[in-house]
Amino acid sequence: PTGGARVGVLMGCVQAGLYQHVNSATVRTLAANGYEIVAVEGQDCCGALHAHGGDLEGARALARRNIEAFEAARVDFVAVNAAGCGAAMKDYGSLFELDPGYRDRAAAFAGRVRDATELLSQVGPRPGAPVPCSLAYDHPCHLIHGQGISRAPLDVLAAIPQVEVRIVANADECCGGAGIYGMTHPELGGRIGRDKVEAIRREKADAACTPNPGCMMQIGAGLRLEGGSEGVVHPVELLDESYERAGYYR
Repeated sequence: PTGGARVGVLMGCVQAGLYQHVNSATVRTLAANGYEIVAVEGQDCCGALHAHGGDLEGARALARRNIEAFEAARVDFVAVNAAGCGAAMKDYGSLFELDPGYRDRAAAFAGRVRDATELLSQVGPRPGAPVPCSLAYDHPCHLIHGQGISRAPLDVLAAIPQVEVRIVANADECCGGAGIYGMTHPELGGRIGRDKVEAIRREKADAACTPNPGCMMQIGAGLRLEGGSEGVVHPVELLDESYERAGYYR
C-alpha cells in the first residue's frame, strides 16, 4: 500500500527533451496507482553524464540542486523513469562522501530514489485494458546491474492484458550506449549495438521495450540502420496506453 505517499518525478534532460511523453505517462500511471504526485520546482539534470565524463564537480553542483529541490517539496519518494539517472541518484551518497556538509543529506536523498517501475510494482500495479502486441524486452545495464532491478519492469508489463513479453537473448548485456560510451567509443559501441539489435530482431516482435532513454536511443537508431520496422517503447508508456483504453483518466 502506498498510504498516499508523496512522489516527485524527475523530469530529466534527455527524457524531457526527447521522451516527454514518458514523463507524462509516469505521472499519470503513478497517480492511477494511488500515489500523490508533487510538482518539484528547481530540479535539474541528475548529473550522470557529467560524472561519466569525469566532471565530478559539475555532477555535484547539479546533485545539490536536486537534493534541495526535492527536500523543499517534502516528498517520500523520488520517481525516476530513466535507469541511468536512477543509478546516478542512488549513488549521491558516494558522490558526497568527502563533503561533511552534504554527505548525510545526499545519503538520505539517495534512499528515497526509486525507479518508476519499482513504485508501480510495489502496489501491483493496477491492471489495465488489453494492448495486443509482442515485445522484445531488454534489461538496461543501469537497472539490472547498477540497481539490481529486473522484475519490476516485467511486473508493469504483466499488468497489461494481451502483451506477450519475449526477453531477448543475453538481455543482461550492454546495448553499447552506456551513458556517453556510444559517443566516446563509437566503433566498439556500434559493434555491441549491432549485436543487441540482432538479438532483438530475432524475436520477431512488434516492438522493442526497455526502461532507459539511452538504451531506447541506441536500440532505436540501430533498428533504423538495419531497416527494421520495430519501434522502441518504455514499459510505463505501454501501461499508460492500457490505462487510457481502460478509461482510468476520464
